[in-house]
Order: sequence, then C-alpha cells, then structure tokens
Amino acid sequence: MSIYKRGQIYWYKFQWNGKLIRESTKQGNDKLARNMESAHRTALAKGEVGIREKRPAPTLKEFLKGDFLPFAETKHAAKPLTLRYYKQGCDMLFKSLLAGLRLDEVTDQHAQDFARKHAKLSASGINRGLRTLRRALNLAYQWGKLEKPVKVTLATGEKQRDRVLNEDEIEKYLNACPQPWKDCATIILDEGFRPGKVFALQWPHVFFNEDATGLIQIVQGKSKAARRILPMTPRVFELLDARHESCGRPAEGWVFPPAQFDVEIQER
Repeated sequence: MSIYKRGQIYWYKFQWNGKLIRESTKQGNDKLARNMESAHRTALAKGEVGIREKRPAPTLKEFLKGDFLPFAETKHAAKPLTLRYYKQGCDMLFKSLLAGLRLDEVTDQHAQDFARKHAKLSASGINRGLRTLRRALNLAYQWGKLEKPVKVTLATGEKQRDRVLNEDEIEKYLNACPQPWKDCATIILDEGFRPGKVFALQWPHVFFNEDATGLIQIVQGKSKAARRILPMTPRVFELLDARHESCGRPAEGWVFPPAQFDVEIQER
C-alpha cells in the first residue's frame, strides 16, 4: 500500500503490469484512502477495470485563466497590490511561448528562456512573471493537475532597498512626523511591525496592564510565527494608552481609524 497526502487529500500510487497507477481518493481519512487503493487493486486483478488513461494536462494559459486567476482574486481580495502583481505576471505569461505549453511540459529551461527573452527588463520585472509561474505550478501540483512539482529558478540581481536608520535619522523623522503617522512610525520602530500590521490593529488585540506594561496580539499572518503576542515597549505603552484614553476607552474598533489618515492628507 502506498498512500500520501497532497494538502488535505490522500492520493495512492502503485505499479500494475509495469504501469504507474496514481489516483486521488478525494478523502482526508487515511483508512478510507487505503481501502480505496485496495479496492482499485482488486478490481484490476479481477479484470473489472482497465488501466485508466491519464488525463491530458491543461495548457498554462488555460490553467491561469480558469484556475489561478479566480483563486488569486478570492485569496488576495483584501490585498490589491498582491493581486495586481499576479495579474501583471499572468499578462507577461500570456504573451510568451509558455502560454501554449501543457503544464506537464513546462520545465525550468522554459522558465530560463522566458527570462532571456525579457532580458531588457530589470530582475524584478522578470521575476514578476517567474514568480507567477512558480506559484501557478505549485498550485497545479497541490490540486492534482501535475504529478510532480516543477522547479522555477528566479532571475538574480534584484535590488534590495533595506537600510537601517541611525538614531539621528529616527529622531528627525519622528519630530517632523504629524499624527497619526508619528504613532504608527513609533510602533513600527519599537515593535518591528510592518506598516500593514500597525494599520490593521484593533482595540480587542491591545492589552493594558496595571503596572504600565502591555501586550499586542497579531492575529493575522502567513505563518504561525507571524501570528504572535508581543510586549509593548514603554514608549508604545504610553502612546497607545493615551490614544485609548482619548477615544473613551473603547472595547472595539480600529486603533488607527482610516478616516484619521484621510483628514490628515486633506489638511496637507
């Protein structure tokens, strides 16, 4: 017996008369999956079923339009920049020779040919298409449309924009920063948050202790490590406590309501 998991679904595979049999059980229970594999073997032995013909894989263009883009539009509905990135990547792939290839024909060599034909673009521009291709092929494998994953090597040389501010720069920035941007920037600096995490903070996830300490709970993230609870620095406690007090100590709502940013932009 040989069963294995793809995502939450069990598959089985075995050799029969020199041919590989690979099927999805559409089940998340390992016992049921083993029973289905056993039943398939028995049916083959009795001659009740023949070797099932392998379904032809869709072309990359068909998969992107019919599966990947609808998935991305649902998955990243709240992240318009991510969705735009994948749509732009799909547009690049639609215009390439890759579009007409079946999923099981695509190799890393094709990906590198794609990169060479877009050599006039920056590495980041090339990787927009390659990252979209890699994500699409990974999903195709997870969804059973590919029998094995496909490696896609990204273009090298992407520019890194990371730079650590020194203390003088931090002080100058905070002194010149209006509210509510100043409080947001302080939390980003002290707690190591990304801007999106700060803008998404809600009062139910901010906890104040009587000893002038507090905790911030991050409830969303791409991994378990991203979802965590962090202690407030004294400076962050002071500004959040003052903001909470000025709002009337609410139990619900945004720490930084979007309307505050709109007003600031209009005033400037």
